[in-house]
Amino acid sequence: MNSNYTAVIKKQGDYWVGWIEEVPGVNCQEKTYDELIESLKITLKEALEFNRQDAILAAENDYQEESICL
Repeated sequence: MNSNYTAVIKKQGDYWVGWIEEVPGVNCQEKTYDELIESLKITLKEALEFNRQDAILAAENDYQEESICL
């Protein structure tokens, strides 16, 4: 699955800060722009995986999954 997300990025003092518009809680701060991009990618992947696991646990059993495309 190849999805695109939007990072909001800005320089604040000596640091680069950024967050993902579509996923609350995915935000990072790094010394360089490149480190920030990599950190955002890792954090986004972890958040999506955590949310997937949480959703499956909440369903307990006897559920189905359906792909939804916008």
